[in-house]
Amino acid sequence: MSTSYVTDPKAIPDEMQSESRLRPRTLAEFVGQTKVKENLAVFIEAAKRREEPLDHVLLSGPPGLGKTTLAHIIANELGVAIRSASGPAFQSPAELLGILTQTAKREVLFIDEIHRLSRIVEEHLYPAMEEFRCELIVDKGPHARHYSITLEPFTLVGATTRAGMITAPMHSRFGVAARLDFYEPADLVRIVTRSARLLEIEIDEEGTGQIAKRSRGTPRIANRLLRRVRDFAEIKGSGKIDRGIADYALAQLEVDEKGLNEMDRRILSVIIEKFSGGPVGINSLSVAVCEESDTIEDVYEPFLIQEGFLQRTPRGRVATEAGYRHLGRKTAGRGPQGNLL
Repeated sequence: MSTSYVTDPKAIPDEMQSESRLRPRTLAEFVGQTKVKENLAVFIEAAKRREEPLDHVLLSGPPGLGKTTLAHIIANELGVAIRSASGPAFQSPAELLGILTQTAKREVLFIDEIHRLSRIVEEHLYPAMEEFRCELIVDKGPHARHYSITLEPFTLVGATTRAGMITAPMHSRFGVAARLDFYEPADLVRIVTRSARLLEIEIDEEGTGQIAKRSRGTPRIANRLLRRVRDFAEIKGSGKIDRGIADYALAQLEVDEKGLNEMDRRILSVIIEKFSGGPVGINSLSVAVCEESDTIEDVYEPFLIQEGFLQRTPRGRVATEAGYRHLGRKTAGRGPQGNLL
């Protein structure tokens, strides 16, 4: 049984209820991302004082860092309702129009994975964002009928893990753009401590520290590891999470001291052993590790690059000296750019 799921930053459907319980409701409760929070607090307060809808907000960054949570916090801080949808869910402009016409004045419309909107749906979203108006053409040929529908002023909050895939016309229509970065260990300690309190889990400082530092800088992973370590503490220990039971549980889950899981190590190992450290193209790497290229780029690469184990070059992926050392391999005098001769 693969244990890589525990460090997958993407949401798992079975976790939705527990995630909702742990999700902060206000900016004050939200841990980390200090600059983003400070700026959002100013923009939200200004919009409330002017009694205007907040400018449209684009939240970008790797999965699991709190984009959905921030969207709900924005609505809560504005004192309005939120409607949620996903980019791939819109198959036609009529479906977009359906949710736009139901959005009340100053409400928040949250679209996750907004970079996956189809081009035709995206083009119908432009006038809605700029002029709070939507165009709809019904039927074709001589029977075609054109409707211009006025919408209530609203705030669109878009979330994306691939900001580079947002088209320039779409990006220009967001008044606020914020990127979420991986969390510092101290912030993750605060998150694990808060989650343990809400879940009524007994945990000491060393146990908290071990979970936090192996969470890949991602709150969703920290909360998932906390729940899984709790299971080991209840069955294999006394019920309390301390350094010993945390180390044992994380070893069983194949999460090492740097937070790398079995797939992370396989990616590095394949680059080193089969491709002489790289460079190797993403498609070749995908075939070699039996994983989708999009998953490698979205889930595994960001953390490996952040930690300095992997480099992305114009010619492909290259294992760094830190990656060699982490796997206990000799670099054989290779620099991070590979052999030049």
